Amino acid sequence: MRSSACLALLLAGCAGTPDDPLVWSDDLVRTLRRETGEAVEVARFSQLAPGAAIAPWEPWFVRRGNVPTGYRVAEVDGTPALEADAQQGGSGLSRKIRVDPNRHPWLEWRWRVERESGSDLRSASAGSPLARLSLAFHGDAAKLDLEDRAKLRLAMLLTENGLPYASLVYVWMLDVPVGTVIRSAYTDRVRLMVVESGPQRIGQWVSVRRNIVEDYRRAFGEDPGDIVAVGLMTDAGDDHSRRRGYYGDITFRRP
Repeated sequence: MRSSACLALLLAGCAGTPDDPLVWSDDLVRTLRRETGEAVEVARFSQLAPGAAIAPWEPWFVRRGNVPTGYRVAEVDGTPALEADAQQGGSGLSRKIRVDPNRHPWLEWRWRVERESGSDLRSASAGSPLARLSLAFHGDAAKLDLEDRAKLRLAMLLTENGLPYASLVYVWMLDVPVGTVIRSAYTDRVRLMVVESGPQRIGQWVSVRRNIVEDYRRAFGEDPGDIVAVGLMTDAGDDHSRRRGYYGDITFRRP
């Protein structure tokens, strides 16, 4: 009810200005240079010592007041990786970085989901992702319709971080087929794309390689702007049970 009431109030004044932007990336694209080179290493967790600091990765909260997920570098099968331990609630990690997806269209990463003893996987994960890797894209919010702009402003008010112009979230689901694109129930500016499905490879490392430009066009029906952040998120189960997983190195590559 609160969100609906706020949305109605915001519909009249949601154009956005340089002093009052609708997306947080406006300042970033004015100050941050695009990455260059054959490969852009977004995360090199495998090169860190267990327990090492993970800067420039920063906490990212979907909801204010949520109990954060615990993130740390830990050794798995002899190689350091980022461990995500969500015992209740949940939060993500995000790194601001500017990448032109037309120059670096390929994204590669590894992830792994653990099966928790005593947890019913189906009741814990029937409706929500087991793991997420998200890409935030910059764009011109003035091109969006009135309702979408109002929801962007609402997100600035009600969430810890606000929203970018668009978010493409790669997810591991339990029962949703690979290739499915899911629209967020809260905003049309977030689309989830299933790239791993089922319990068959739980407890194993899974390597993923995606063409970002093709995926964005399929999800949003337009060409992507610059990527302005990469995010990771593991949260608690639908039944508030513990979830735990690992994220390996993340790299953008040229064709």
